[in-house]
Amino acid sequence: MRLIVTKTGKRWRCIRSIEATQQGQEAREAYGRQVSEINKAESKSRAQRMNNLLQEK
Repeated sequence: MRLIVTKTGKRWRCIRSIEATQQGQEAREAYGRQVSEINKAESKSRAQRMNNLLQEK
């Protein structure tokens, strides 16, 4: 992560996202889609674990 100064203030940005931006919009969007899919899978897994714990009680 890097601290980047933007128009609205300082923001933390992922280095890989910054590098993808430098390669062009298509690379940045592809990286964003990949990260979104990872986050969705992680969230779904967490929700399933919580559901399983609640059902065991």
